[in-house]
Amino acid sequence: MKKLLFGILALGFLSSCNNDNVSTQTEDPGKSNESSASFANKRSCPSEEIRKQALQSSSELRQKYSALEANTEKFANDISLGKVLADGTVEIPVIVNVLYRTTAENVSDARITEQIAVLNADYGGTNTDVSKIPTEFQTVKSGDVKVRFKLANTVRKSTTKTSWTTNDAMKKASTGGIDATNPTNYLNIWVVSSMPSSQGETLGYATFPESAGLWNDGVVIAAPFFGKTGTSSPFNLGRTATHEVGHYLNLRHIWGDANCGNDLVADTPTQTTSNVGKPTYPLYNTCSGVQRSVMFMNFMDYVDDAAMFMFSAGQKTRMQAVVASSGSRAGLRVL
Repeated sequence: MKKLLFGILALGFLSSCNNDNVSTQTEDPGKSNESSASFANKRSCPSEEIRKQALQSSSELRQKYSALEANTEKFANDISLGKVLADGTVEIPVIVNVLYRTTAENVSDARITEQIAVLNADYGGTNTDVSKIPTEFQTVKSGDVKVRFKLANTVRKSTTKTSWTTNDAMKKASTGGIDATNPTNYLNIWVVSSMPSSQGETLGYATFPESAGLWNDGVVIAAPFFGKTGTSSPFNLGRTATHEVGHYLNLRHIWGDANCGNDLVADTPTQTTSNVGKPTYPLYNTCSGVQRSVMFMNFMDYVDDAAMFMFSAGQKTRMQAVVASSGSRAGLRVL
């Protein structure tokens, strides 16, 4: 299991997004684990890469990151010492900003309602597939994360743009997008037509809590992967939003974006890299000479929507830390 060593990671984020869905994986820093699957069938989330670049270019963000992780570790320690009692559920108000060129891209109110419902089920631990969690991981499942989501408003804007990139243009009216609505107090989600990249189609990306309140703070999702109705298989169950909101609430990719990396969560087994598709349980990895069964069904891995259905208790603690009254996203509790 992993220690919560935040300090050494402030500038050490690795941008590996390699995927492998073989049934046994072994630590090998010199070997590429890139899957040969086409990008249409492979999850792509550059949130960690974007974060790394932002931290490298801003000393202010680096200071906020260090404070964020120090507070998170203190919160976790206080829970273990019985100093923090379970508080009430935090309901996060959501603004959905829809940028569309065609009718299909103008996601309906019904799809937005559907997506909010998926988030509430996944974060409430009431998703219908929670029963699939293997016995091995039942003792560390999160249960109810005590975070809920409530649609506050939908903002729509017609555009002539056929695609977008991860440069945040969709977040500014001056570059053809939609300005965020008070990002200190609202979770802003932008829905765009598509986000092609050299590595394939980007499903979504998010900012982390050190960006709380900044103009670009929030989550971006490509329309084909938002909600369930009319979405693109195998990412058609609304789990792209679940994954990206996890980043927004301070969760890293479960493999730590490095070969046998660290996601700063003690109860998620170390794994060599990301997993794709629908792996068969148990899936074993070997890191530092230790073979482990990995938690590929975690929402923060890269598997298909139908193959991910849990957070861990350690991940729950990290998310609660940022929405607590002392956390970086305490502003979400105001409304």
